[in-house]
Amino acid sequence: MSLHVQLRKRQAEGRPIRVGLIGAGKFGSMYLAQVPRTPGIHVVGIADLSVEGARKNLARVGWPENQTQARSFDEALKNGSTYISEDWEALVRHPAIDVIVESTGHPIAAVDHILGAFDHGKHVVNVTVEADAFCGPLLARRAEQKGRVYSLAFGDQPALICDLVDWARTCGFPVVAAGRGHKWLPHFAQSTPETVWGYYGLTPEQAARGGLNPKMFNSFLDGSKPSIESTAVANATGLGVPSNGLLYPPASVEDIPFVTRPISEGGVLERKGMVEVISSLEKDGRAIPYDIRMGVWVTVEAETDYIKNCFEEYNAHTDPTGRYFTLYKRWHLIGLEVGQSVASVALRGEATGVALGWVADVVATAKRDLRVGEILDGEGGYTVWGRLLPAQTSREINGLPLGLAHGIKLRRPVPQGQSLSWDDVEIVDSPAYRLRQEMVHTAF
Repeated sequence: MSLHVQLRKRQAEGRPIRVGLIGAGKFGSMYLAQVPRTPGIHVVGIADLSVEGARKNLARVGWPENQTQARSFDEALKNGSTYISEDWEALVRHPAIDVIVESTGHPIAAVDHILGAFDHGKHVVNVTVEADAFCGPLLARRAEQKGRVYSLAFGDQPALICDLVDWARTCGFPVVAAGRGHKWLPHFAQSTPETVWGYYGLTPEQAARGGLNPKMFNSFLDGSKPSIESTAVANATGLGVPSNGLLYPPASVEDIPFVTRPISEGGVLERKGMVEVISSLEKDGRAIPYDIRMGVWVTVEAETDYIKNCFEEYNAHTDPTGRYFTLYKRWHLIGLEVGQSVASVALRGEATGVALGWVADVVATAKRDLRVGEILDGEGGYTVWGRLLPAQTSREINGLPLGLAHGIKLRRPVPQGQSLSWDDVEIVDSPAYRLRQEMVHTAF
């Protein structure tokens, strides 16, 4: 039975899926914009450090003021409204909540929220993919031990890529490569929140109108977020990653099956079965027509002449050999699509992407020469960006994961372009740090 039919049935029976949202920023607000249009869903509670900010965002997306006047979770349950508070722990403890959507974008806090949700019997849809990148495999294992479902968020590119990979493998196609698009030039790796909007293609006025966070958007631009999302995909699908970071080959949609082949066959891949990110800019900065900047893709291979001939007979666009074919979605709608994950987790008990092993990691890398005593400011900031590396390489260099490179002091200098290790910093203890250390010493 389709998810929508099941949601309508739950609505008719008066048994909506009861959702708790932690973090009502841009992504969370996009999800909230769709909730009034989705049957069978009741957002019982929202936890945010700024209750007033959450209310403003709800007004921005069109929620009536009387929808958020409940004075407790119990009152919200009785009258179908929503209770807003700063207390995320009370939200995850409430026995009526079915699914927690973690949407803070703060990886260290997200780990606390996710583990707390599991401890109180809640499924989790994790929007904060930065947390998944440094400890997703262990989060997934913890969920399984508790009999809960842990899931990446549909609408965000990793879950959409996982969906394409699953489609390919379910149909019997070997996956040659999969990934997303990005606007990329090498010097973007040094971008800061002060330079982001010019590079990104937005005016400061447009950014302010949309309530966009320059540090968060800079994490996309400087390569951190593509590395984070590629890590999530690799860990969820088992696809390999490049030896020393993403290559960002420029290509139009039509050229993706040509580019995403092994080097031995004229492409850029070290081998078949890898993640990669396609740039929407030529190396000289020229924009590529019909790009995949905001989309996702998977390249598959015809292993027999019969399948190759089928590609040709049905006008599938392939590489010149006729054997490599790319299926793609040119756009993703981010938080507007999260309802797919909420419904899948609650109704089918199925994740829309979840880490199955530790294949890849994102290691903090110096944006400039860093001095002793400096405080790292994490993804999208002024000090570090994230480089995608094989998990084994990260183990060997004792790599500092980007998701934990927040508020940590340097104890020795690091030159620009060098990836940081735990030996470079003064360790700050936290549940997230301890979970990461446990994952490093766990067999997957």
